[in-house]
Amino acid sequence: MPINDVLKLTIESIAAGGAGLARFGGKPVFIEGSAPGEVVICRVVQEHTSWARAELLEVAEASPCRAVPVCADYGVCGGCNLQHLSYEAQLKAKTAILKESFEQTGGFEPPQPEVFPSPPWEYRNRVQFHCTRQFHCTRQFHCIRQFHSTGQSHHGRTNKANFGFMGRGNRDITAVRDCPVADPGIRAVVQDAASGARELPLPPEKDRFTVYSRNGLFLSEGGTRRGTTRLLDRDIAVDAGVFFQSNGVMLEKLIADLCEVAGGADHDRAMADIYCGVGTFAAFLADMFPATDVVEENKNAIGLARENVKGGTCEFFALRDRDWVKTAERRAGGYGFIVADPPRQGMAPQLAAWLAEKGPPLIAYVSCDPATLSRDSKILTRGGYRLSRLCLYDFYPQTSHIESLAVFSK
Repeated sequence: MPINDVLKLTIESIAAGGAGLARFGGKPVFIEGSAPGEVVICRVVQEHTSWARAELLEVAEASPCRAVPVCADYGVCGGCNLQHLSYEAQLKAKTAILKESFEQTGGFEPPQPEVFPSPPWEYRNRVQFHCTRQFHCTRQFHCIRQFHSTGQSHHGRTNKANFGFMGRGNRDITAVRDCPVADPGIRAVVQDAASGARELPLPPEKDRFTVYSRNGLFLSEGGTRRGTTRLLDRDIAVDAGVFFQSNGVMLEKLIADLCEVAGGADHDRAMADIYCGVGTFAAFLADMFPATDVVEENKNAIGLARENVKGGTCEFFALRDRDWVKTAERRAGGYGFIVADPPRQGMAPQLAAWLAEKGPPLIAYVSCDPATLSRDSKILTRGGYRLSRLCLYDFYPQTSHIESLAVFSK
């Protein structure tokens, strides 16, 4: 299938990453922007031995699950990639991807996932913007397209900043006029910045920065960084520059479910919260257990965890997962429960192997990548664990990102 060949194909499903999957002579062809069941005209842009990628040229026969994107910058901005699908179709596609990952990578069929939908719009509390700067000897400047800001030194030199979101398929910064998935507080700032009514808080000399907004709270690396956000019945200290989950509604649902899962653990033994971030899970779980290990390699995050985790007897470890394993043996009697929320690359091999051999009777694995979850699940099940529950929490509607909870028991 030569590059630039034009093909007429039928889309079978949505693949991991969000592209439509079609086949030509049995070879998978991935086409972004397509929907299951539709016939498309596409041009081959990338050819590999076992797969190809094609550019969507025309929808010859539209799918019933195709939707009109809400965002005017959809397809240019690199944030969302599933706005062209109905929300019901998005959930169906993500559920199928999660199950297929276990079958292909994990080597076994998982329980039917429990699916928890999110408000599809204005859900995102944490957003990262990108920017570049150039210095000019002028008293006013304009950011790309609709973004505007002003800055002036006593020498009359200005710091010109182009900021917005990373573009789709390139490294260009794409200015946007609106962001329908962003929390109303962030959305208002973007709209005001686009019209010139207000500046988007911009930290000095950073090529990317993060803002957080929820229930009237607005934090930014360019302004007020620290604050507290209310989750269920507790205040959690957060910092705009430290990772924190981006969908408060789904996070509260996940916390409630983790409390339910932990309720079935052995409460006579300690628990551990590995990859704890700012200690959100341990803040709700620690008082169920006589002792808690709180583990996080990011020193800024572990500092916030010390503020947030107040129940029970806690020890804090600013360590990588593979290094914490070396200290885990000190717990006489072992652990009754462990919750782990690793980054996209999943658990370090040392941790997965230790859990498989010496882990507690109950493990809650929070995942942001089905492929690494399935890989680690294979290790755990070979060590004697059973995957007893699988949940999909749609933290990121309009995108192909998948957050899930896998509960393992011995």
